[in-house]
Amino acid sequence: MQAKDTTTDNGSTDNGSIVRQALAALIATGDVDTLASSLRDDFVHHRPDGTRTKAEWLADVRAALVPLAGMRVEIRHLLADGDHVVMHSLRRLPDAAPEIAVVDIWRLDDGLIAEAWEIIESVAEATGHLTWWEPAREGGLG
Repeated sequence: MQAKDTTTDNGSTDNGSIVRQALAALIATGDVDTLASSLRDDFVHHRPDGTRTKAEWLADVRAALVPLAGMRVEIRHLLADGDHVVMHSLRRLPDAAPEIAVVDIWRLDDGLIAEAWEIIESVAEATGHLTWWEPAREGGLG
């Protein structure tokens, strides 16, 4: 994986640096154990489809590294506020697979990542998601 960081250093807190360094090390080396050392033992990963423990999430990350080899990650925004860090990134595979936009929210506790929330959306499908709340249109909720 390759990372391109297009954010600027705006004096973000140490928590922003902790998240940035943990993810940069994972992307640069593919070493999941490096990431594991940045997580609390009671770490919880949240996604819209459920939650995962530290061990479950690290197993998911380890399994994803093989098919995601060569993935390019462009960090567009990294915002740190207190114990929370928000990262917006664009990711794409070298075989021209669809580009995805990812928003991660990280909560830190005593210098370790305690929780993470992740939302992933295909950039190509984003326009179709703009009308989900319009009940009169096809594909709406009502």
